Amino acid sequence: MLERIVIDPLKTNCYIYSIDKHRCIIIDPGGSEQEIISRLDMLNMRPEGIVFTHGHFDHTAGAGKLRDFYLKKEIELKLAIHENDASYLGSKAKDMNKRDFSALGFALENFSVQVFQTLPEADIKLREGDSVFDSDLKVLETPGHTRGSICLYSEEQGILFSGDTLFFEGIGRADLPGGDEKTLIASIKEKILSLPPETSIYPGHGPSTTVERELKGNPFIN
Repeated sequence: MLERIVIDPLKTNCYIYSIDKHRCIIIDPGGSEQEIISRLDMLNMRPEGIVFTHGHFDHTAGAGKLRDFYLKKEIELKLAIHENDASYLGSKAKDMNKRDFSALGFALENFSVQVFQTLPEADIKLREGDSVFDSDLKVLETPGHTRGSICLYSEEQGILFSGDTLFFEGIGRADLPGGDEKTLIASIKEKILSLPPETSIYPGHGPSTTVERELKGNPFIN
């Protein structure tokens, strides 16, 4: 089971990915916590943990409130992120995001200072090949958008969550601190476009796509 929730203000895709009939993982909860909770209740799903494809606030901002909510239900949500992006969580979260987004003229204070005061530290620091909680998802290291950007791949399901590395006919930004365009393109070609062509890709923003479609039609790659 795979569910998508589109979260404002930057239209981030948050995904609910099932481990089994009643357990799931939350991927990139950048806000809209009540909507995520309501969707999980409707699906009768218990979240086992939260995983982030990278550390930017539009992918992480909902984690604190989600964790607090489920703690009251005696469910402890672990937070997993690549070791190179772990500083985007916890005590350094505000400073790291302010550094990145001020380069775009984005007023971080207009979002919510409280978000960063409640964003927990990482519980799990991921590396290449790690399994994500009790699921069939594996970590693919795909730096370039940030130093610690990752994709989450299920060979069994033929599914890839690409975060802000690869979009439908687009690629992630590489002009923010920690980004690098050559590294980003190399990550896409070596880690994503080498997957089976029928692999479904679910990005951090925008519609889904496939490896085959991006090989044929992505102007930033071709």
